[in-house]
Amino acid sequence: MTTEKFLVPGVSCQHCVNAVNKEVSAISGVQKVDVNLDTKVVTVEHGDAVAPAAIIAAIQEAGYEEVSPVAA
Repeated sequence: MTTEKFLVPGVSCQHCVNAVNKEVSAISGVQKVDVNLDTKVVTVEHGDAVAPAAIIAAIQEAGYEEVSPVAA
């Protein structure tokens, strides 16, 4: 299991949380998605077969163009 974090400055409400959760959770191998509205960080727990680029693409598909990985 791998945990990765992404900064998504555009998330600001429960609708944002739901949209990101829906898109990222649809990726095969994603186990858990947590969107923190205070820090604007999306934390994703996933299997080794999930590429970070796929997670970024899913967040962008939810409507958030500005996405950047957070260093561990």
